[in-house]
Amino acid sequence: MRKIIGLGEVLFDVLPQGAKLGGAPANFAFHVSQFGYDAVAISAVGNDILGDHALKTFDDNGLKYIIPRVPYPTGTVNVTLDEAGVPTYTFTPDVAWDHIPFTPEMEAVAKEARAVCFGSLAQRSAVSRETINKVLEATPEDCLKIFDINLRGNFYNKEVLQQGVRHANILKINDEELIIVGRMFDYPGLDIEEKCRIIMRRYHLKMVVLTCGTNGSYVFGENGFTSFKPTPKVKVADTVGAGDSFTGAFTASLLSGKTIEEAHEIAVNVSAYVCTKKGAMPKLPQKLIK
Repeated sequence: MRKIIGLGEVLFDVLPQGAKLGGAPANFAFHVSQFGYDAVAISAVGNDILGDHALKTFDDNGLKYIIPRVPYPTGTVNVTLDEAGVPTYTFTPDVAWDHIPFTPEMEAVAKEARAVCFGSLAQRSAVSRETINKVLEATPEDCLKIFDINLRGNFYNKEVLQQGVRHANILKINDEELIIVGRMFDYPGLDIEEKCRIIMRRYHLKMVVLTCGTNGSYVFGENGFTSFKPTPKVKVADTVGAGDSFTGAFTASLLSGKTIEEAHEIAVNVSAYVCTKKGAMPKLPQKLIK
C-alpha cells in the first residue's frame, strides 16, 4: 500500500492539564491511519524523556514514523486556552523539529507516497525547510500534496508561503490566515472566494479548502465548484488539532473515492468530534470512519 505522509513538526502541546503529543504532521498521520491508510509521520525528536515519550506514544497507537533523534531538545509549545477553548501558542525556539535531517529512508517513502501534508511552521529553520522540499521533490507525479499553511507567530515569510503553494495541489487555509496571505500576495479588498480562486489559478491548484471556525468551511474547486458546510454545534473541550483532523479526514476520504462534497462532510464531522475531546489525537468512533 502506498504511504500517506505527515511532514514537519512533532512537539508536545503543554496544556493546563498537562503535556500532550501533537504537531500537525503527527496529528494528520494519526487521523489518516484511523481511516485504514498506511500513514507515516516524518519529523525529529531529541535524545530526552519527551523524545522517548513521543516515540512510545506512536508505537502504542500503531502509528508508523521516520523520526531521527537529533542533539536538540524535543519540541514543546505552551498552549493557553480562552473561554471558548481556542488556543494561543508559544513555541520553544531551536528544537529537534528545526533540525530534521533528510535520510535515505525518507526519500524511499517519499517515492511511494500517495499523499503528503506539510505546513509552513516546520520551515522556520533552513535545515527542516530543505528536508521538506527534498521529500516533496521525491514524490511521484500523481501524489496529492496538501499545503496546510498553519501560520504561527512570525514563523513565516512570503518566500516560504509561495514555495509551499508551488509544491502543492491543494491549499488548506483558515479565514484569518487568508487575510494575512491576501496582504502578502497583494490581493487586498477582495472577498474570500475571489482571493481563493486567484491563488488557485495563479498556482495551478486543484482546490482550496478554507475553514472559518464557527462560520463553516468551504472547498473551492475547478470549474467554479464550491462546497460549503456549516460547523456543527458541539460542546468544545478544546480546538487543539481540530484543523489537522479535518485535513486527515478530508484526504483519506478523497483517496477512498468519495466526492469532494462527501469528503468535506466527513471532515467537518470528524473535526467537530475532535473539538469535544481534550488534545489532538482522540480515537474516532466507528460511525465517523465511513
